[in-house]
Amino acid sequence: MTIALSEILLNPVFGIFAFLLLLLLIACTNAIYMDRMHRYPHRQASLPPEKQPRLSVLVPARDEEDNIARCVESLLTQDYANYEVFVLNDHSTDRTGAILAALAVGNSRLQVIDGQALPDDWLGKNWACHQLSQAATGELLLFVDADTTHLPQTLSQSVAALIEANASMLTALPRQEVLSCGERLVVPIIYFSLLCFLPLPLVHRLRLPVFSAALGQFMLFTRQAYDQIGGYAAVRSHGTDDIALARLVTANDLPWRMVDGGESVSTRMYHDFRQAYQGFSKNLFAAFDYRILPFLFAWLWMGYLFFRPFIELGASLSGLQNSAMDAFFAGLSILASVALWWLVTWRMRFPRTIFLFYPCIIFFAVLIALRSVYLSLSGQASWKGRSLSRSVVRWI
Repeated sequence: MTIALSEILLNPVFGIFAFLLLLLLIACTNAIYMDRMHRYPHRQASLPPEKQPRLSVLVPARDEEDNIARCVESLLTQDYANYEVFVLNDHSTDRTGAILAALAVGNSRLQVIDGQALPDDWLGKNWACHQLSQAATGELLLFVDADTTHLPQTLSQSVAALIEANASMLTALPRQEVLSCGERLVVPIIYFSLLCFLPLPLVHRLRLPVFSAALGQFMLFTRQAYDQIGGYAAVRSHGTDDIALARLVTANDLPWRMVDGGESVSTRMYHDFRQAYQGFSKNLFAAFDYRILPFLFAWLWMGYLFFRPFIELGASLSGLQNSAMDAFFAGLSILASVALWWLVTWRMRFPRTIFLFYPCIIFFAVLIALRSVYLSLSGQASWKGRSLSRSVVRWI
């Protein structure tokens, strides 16, 4: 039996397979193209302090008693000489303040700031980072989260990467520690989205704001670029400050780079499924700039893309439908999905067996996405006791 080419091209399951091949191509390209931060020369560390750009490391901390000591201690043992560390204690209700006070004793490089009262039109972390940027004296500003840990070469590598790329902003992707089953079913969706939907060789050159991205766990700016885009004051009420800042960098026609920092920086964002579920719910909708229809289309398409092949193959095997073409392309789509998730798992250093559970990861991602838009629309989005419902919601 001869099958016309037009019949194949118009087949919806073939369309899914073709789209997955496109994602696989983007992911393969990014896996090769994305620089590894630890491979940049450490010439900055060998320079005398007066020749090194002054670097301010800025850490917002709210209720971080389990993480803050490890983070700050790793930042105080860097091989880069000309730097300072500012940590803002953002009205913590746990032992964060006491731990920071003990770390600051006898260490002139560390400055601890007590956060000011949160203004009505600001989100908490954005306000904390704004205060940190005002206190900083460096010509380079590095924002890192309090749950990150850094090897001694991290600052030298990041400064070298920024300078050699001639970039105004550099964001590094840390190695995500996912120790519990719940974390493994939620956290990988971040790097899957970045690796598969953001063709870095193009976006670094085209400078289109819609294709800009950053990860707030590690963002390095030149002071000039930070001031030019308006800093955190320009994104004061945005739930995904990192992406919003990256879009401002691109909108101002400033060069930026995304690098793999997993050999130098690590983080454990959440410690169980409940934390991950709640944490992602607070900001997935914000990543789409609070636009309802594009957000819903993207996540429902994601579910359709990865689950339709299973439905088609199951229907064929059970005799509910007898289209050999649908079954063939459904099988190829599942193989492409497995290859895609294996690549993401391998490249971003996740436990190797995670790729086998990609349908579960997609299922929970779609569920969290729907919850995220519901929380924003109902005004219930919050994090660490503070409301996140400050931005304008749009349909498109």
